[in-house]
Amino acid sequence: MLDKTIYKQIFKASFNAPIDVEFWDGEQVSYGTGEPIAKIILHEVIPIKDIMSHASLTFGEAYMDGKIEIQGNLQKLVNTVYSSKESFLNNSKFSKLIPKHAHTEKISKADVQSHYDIGNDFYEMWLDPTMTYSCAYFASEDDSLEDAQWNKVRHILNKLHTKPGETVLDIGCGWGTLMFIAAKEYNLEATGVTLSQEQYDFVSHKIEAEGLQDRVHVYLKDYRELEQTYDHVTSVGMFEHVGKENLEEYFMQVKNRLVDNGTALIHGITGQHDGAGVDAWINKYIFPGGYIPNIAENIGHIMTSSMQIDDVEPLRRHYQKTLEIWTENFHHVSEEVISKYGERFYRMWDLYLQACAASFESGNIDVVQYLLTKGPSGTKLPMTRSYIYNADIAHNVK
Repeated sequence: MLDKTIYKQIFKASFNAPIDVEFWDGEQVSYGTGEPIAKIILHEVIPIKDIMSHASLTFGEAYMDGKIEIQGNLQKLVNTVYSSKESFLNNSKFSKLIPKHAHTEKISKADVQSHYDIGNDFYEMWLDPTMTYSCAYFASEDDSLEDAQWNKVRHILNKLHTKPGETVLDIGCGWGTLMFIAAKEYNLEATGVTLSQEQYDFVSHKIEAEGLQDRVHVYLKDYRELEQTYDHVTSVGMFEHVGKENLEEYFMQVKNRLVDNGTALIHGITGQHDGAGVDAWINKYIFPGGYIPNIAENIGHIMTSSMQIDDVEPLRRHYQKTLEIWTENFHHVSEEVISKYGERFYRMWDLYLQACAASFESGNIDVVQYLLTKGPSGTKLPMTRSYIYNADIAHNVK
């Protein structure tokens, strides 16, 4: 009979809340005291060498393939793994090997399309009607997800302190929500770039349908190909895709796309401490080429670019809540997703959404908005932050 001692040591070190584990031979072990938050069922032996070298990838694939079953709250289970300093995700003795990833324009395009070009119909199943796939902004606990996504866009535009007739560039524009609000509510000329064919087609059709050809423009191109300058630049959920080796160039491109004294609002997932870096499972199955920088990395690149910082706002709890609502929405369409994409695909996305919610809940990662100026800090901005919240009220950020 296989000695399960090492497996038991890993489980004992990895959870700071009570759980039950059922091994492949039927043995059941309880860890911690009190009511278990979840039960882990291992249907097969998982090679120790795989756990030791590729922990998140090994367990992620085992869950996708049904070799591991989770009974109970998956988000809480992952949260307790992140919260334990001795867990296989945090302790160096259980460290994972992370492959390097190139980020040429061709590879970046392939990486983005592998995620976003699953099909607009897939995202329409569980996103809100704004088709916004990034952290929402809950001005009130009672906000719906749709309201919170409108809040986020307006909060960003309000921070920029825009004036009618000015121009704004949205790097990684998604399905265009920010651009359409910028044009229709703030009377700005908005330009967006994306590498996703599906997003480009969606935005192009909407521009034509709403008769906004003179105020909204979208291009299917890499942000590094741009040459024009704009009064404002926004980029939401984008720098996580550019790769560690390209972060300096990314922030330099933000600066180069701004007019003198222009303002930029950069919104993205950021580690408060060491940062999450690259997760092998997410890198392979969800975001090829992804990298989450820590806050010091981003600040360093901002300094190198000679932009100046006007405001930094963490929104960790907002993304946790966003992901929890996405998870609930995703569960409501489980049968449809499984029918169209298969059980393994459904389990992969379910794990992704809940693991990310747990990562934000535990403080393993954060999402931060950086308000930046090309030129002396605050030259075009009021003296205090009150202008942001006054504008939020005026623009119905609930």
